[in-house]
Amino acid sequence: ISIGNICRSPIAEAVFRKLTADEKVENKWMTDSAAVSDWNVGRSPDPRALSCLRNHGIETAHKARQITKDDFQTFDYILCMDESNLRDLKRKSNQVKDCKAKIELLGTYDPQKQLIIEDPYYGSEKDFETVYEQCVRCCKAFLEKNH
Repeated sequence: ISIGNICRSPIAEAVFRKLTADEKVENKWMTDSAAVSDWNVGRSPDPRALSCLRNHGIETAHKARQITKDDFQTFDYILCMDESNLRDLKRKSNQVKDCKAKIELLGTYDPQKQLIIEDPYYGSEKDFETVYEQCVRCCKAFLEKNH
């Protein structure tokens, strides 16, 4: 989960889908990404995010959406990118009666201990690549832990 759902979270979602497909466990996981805000609802991911994924042989047809009450009741994990998203999600989850989702920073799974996945929106292609690499490390470790 990220603020606008067009850079970091679609990359993480696409990476995780690819990992579960490679491990032949995709039928065990329901994977999606969403935004805390409603800024970009319906938009495709940032072209730089798409091009970064494509460079690694990954396609995505994701369209940005905002997180819903149902998400808190349906998903086992809601993994987010930074402290402000974590705060917002925890606040939202307090308004949901039977929240079952465990809300965590995706970065807590990073073997290299990079806790925060910074928003690359105002950055360069290199920043998108950094996000991709962080997502790969974190998603791999998360999947291993929850296999």
